[in-house]
Amino acid sequence: MKKSTTAIEPHEDYGFFAPDSVTRKVWGYPTTPLMGIVRAVTIEELDPNLLAAVHNTGANYDRLDTRYARTVQYFAAVAFADSRTVSKMADVLVKIHSKAIGIEPVSGNRYDANDPDSQLWILITGWHSVLKAYETFGPGKLSDAEVEQFWAECATAAEFQTCDPAAVPRTRDEVRAYFEKWRPKLAASLATQRMMHHLLNGAKEITPRKGIPGLMRPIANVMIRRATIATLPRHMRKLADIRQSRLTDAAVTLAMRLNMVVVARSIPLQRWFIGMLAPRTLPVVEPHWRGLAPVDPVVLTPAEARERYGYAKPAEAHLEIRARQSARVFDEHKAPSDDGLVESQATLGRLA
Repeated sequence: MKKSTTAIEPHEDYGFFAPDSVTRKVWGYPTTPLMGIVRAVTIEELDPNLLAAVHNTGANYDRLDTRYARTVQYFAAVAFADSRTVSKMADVLVKIHSKAIGIEPVSGNRYDANDPDSQLWILITGWHSVLKAYETFGPGKLSDAEVEQFWAECATAAEFQTCDPAAVPRTRDEVRAYFEKWRPKLAASLATQRMMHHLLNGAKEITPRKGIPGLMRPIANVMIRRATIATLPRHMRKLADIRQSRLTDAAVTLAMRLNMVVVARSIPLQRWFIGMLAPRTLPVVEPHWRGLAPVDPVVLTPAEARERYGYAKPAEAHLEIRARQSARVFDEHKAPSDDGLVESQATLGRLA
């Protein structure tokens, strides 16, 4: 694993989080692209509306590697990229989500990926899963002050989605209360269970065959799957029809902790992992790894970025496109158009 010789350009600014922020500390740990993101996308499927949106696109089955890479790239950008890049991604994301609308087949209710409650569920699940992976397989528990700072910074990240930043929990107790409030809403149809198992087995799809040779590939898949399951609460495992003993939980947790100690000490190893899993993320995180100062060493607020670049708040963005998609799906009973998807490729890379 040689040091990258690719020329890395400094970011325009520090974006929305300082180099010593808790966000960069947690999101920059190697547990994030492995168990953290896998846990997040797996748990998300317990929201029936989100499951319907993802299931109808077929993306998790047809191009899981691409969807995973885009998810890693987006979250990494929020934590490490400059303010212009994040603002553009957030704007494009609203257009992409405008296509994810329809009728949830079990309840018969409408779903909309830009719905604030749905977006908050994705945000909290993502940030909590990354923190859970960090504390379980990484350096250990954050202090109470660090946890509060982490969730305060999550509220900043909420401004790049359609949810209300004020609704973000700020303490461990508030996070527990949030998930407890969601618990009656969670559901697992056969489609949900199939999707969750597919995502937990995703390591064999998101890692290129040339990246992990021979028997290492299935071993990596099993380790990531079992380690991720070890972080899931029992009631979620029951819904998903996932079985794993407490002994396995303990054994895989210890093994993964030891592995992460090695990986965390080696930037070349981390570069290798990211290069396999989400190569377009490398230019996002390399300046952070190298301690490369941005052109303008300032941290902006989302409001300052919106004023600077002319973007609307996500909740208020692209209302015409969203209205057209709604009319097309609910009034004309047609499939939603691909508005936003083509544009997204310039920002997030090709879909396939």
